[in-house]
Amino acid sequence: MTELAKPLLPEPHSGRSLIDDCVHCGFCLPTCPTYVSWGEEMDSPRGRIVLMKGLAEGTIEYTDTVVGHFDRCLGCMACVTACPSGVKYDVLIEDTRAKIEEHHQRSAGDRMHRRMIFTLFPYAGRLKMLLVLLFLYSRSGLQWIVRHTGLLRLLPRRMAQLDALMPPVSLHHLTASLPAITLAVGTRRARVGLLAGCVQRVFFPGVNEATLRVLSAEGCEVAVPRVQGCCGALSMHAGRDEEAIRFGRALIEAFEKEDVETIIVNAAGCGSHMKDLKRILANDPEWAGRAARFSERVRDISEFLAVLPPLATRHPLPLRLAYHDACHLAHAQKIRSAPRQLLRGIPELELVEIPDSEQCCGSAGIYNLIQPESADEIGARKVANVVITKPDLLASANPGCTLQIQKILRESGRKLRAAHPIEILDASIRGRRI
Repeated sequence: MTELAKPLLPEPHSGRSLIDDCVHCGFCLPTCPTYVSWGEEMDSPRGRIVLMKGLAEGTIEYTDTVVGHFDRCLGCMACVTACPSGVKYDVLIEDTRAKIEEHHQRSAGDRMHRRMIFTLFPYAGRLKMLLVLLFLYSRSGLQWIVRHTGLLRLLPRRMAQLDALMPPVSLHHLTASLPAITLAVGTRRARVGLLAGCVQRVFFPGVNEATLRVLSAEGCEVAVPRVQGCCGALSMHAGRDEEAIRFGRALIEAFEKEDVETIIVNAAGCGSHMKDLKRILANDPEWAGRAARFSERVRDISEFLAVLPPLATRHPLPLRLAYHDACHLAHAQKIRSAPRQLLRGIPELELVEIPDSEQCCGSAGIYNLIQPESADEIGARKVANVVITKPDLLASANPGCTLQIQKILRESGRKLRAAHPIEILDASIRGRRI
């Protein structure tokens, strides 16, 4: 078996210019969720960049305290949007986290928890097996007992969080599958590929199904590669570079076998990472060109549909809808108007803006699984702003955001249905209630 080549990433901190781009103006401070929470300089982008500089110069070490400040960063990229100097904080934080995993010895409990996450979540097949257990757990009444007797309070907060974030599981979740090819309705206008995802595929099968129906109705033939796996986004954001690159290369190979013009993604975090693979693999002679061609074809579903003249009739949906900006859609991919444009095209749908909409909900990949207290504090602010708008439905374009917001709503005794924008558009095209 051929040994996987070591990733040819630029050596972290080798380019001091990225750190030196920060002029310490402070524009990032009010946009940073953790700085808003605690007002602590070292838990702001500016403060973390100071720490990065110290690590690069060898004046500070990878202590638990220093690493803790980086662990508490959500990687939401709100600071990238706010920065007038164009600081590439997204590159810097991923770079730093890779160095942390290389040089810092985490506690046994932390290592075990992270190993559990990355043994499970990037693998749709393993999640599907877990789904059977979760179905039995929820339908047997055991979950109700655990949640209503206080047993969760006896568990470590991180473990209790796994139950708290668990969505309802139905028989449809257990039986859902995607066809390899979905034909276009009428004359074919495009042939596209679809990323099925990991969490999206298993816990939100309706999103992929709605995506296929809408694309088909709009004249697109859709291919779903059978062998596709994780895109590597969760791993890359956690500093697991080699694992992330292994996933990324495999995904590129899977879509190279499909004759598609565009690769459609309906999960914001995945789309952001897939577009970034051309940078991540830029120094790899074998993969640089392939990654660039791959990344250039990636489009978020709303981004793709917004420039495709609509064919399918939109039927009225008399709803008051609040749209949540997923961080890796708004900040990382700079996609804000496209989903709003699609939703405003639905007759009788009233789209309302959430105050401070671009602030993170606290999900941020695996953040709410490793920093539950901070995630809940940030999530509570998001939910409070959502509730102010008095919506009938919440639109969220990322599965992690949906799970996080629904958890906070449920724990605060509130109920608010949530749907992906593509599910809402699908309901309008089909003339069905959502």
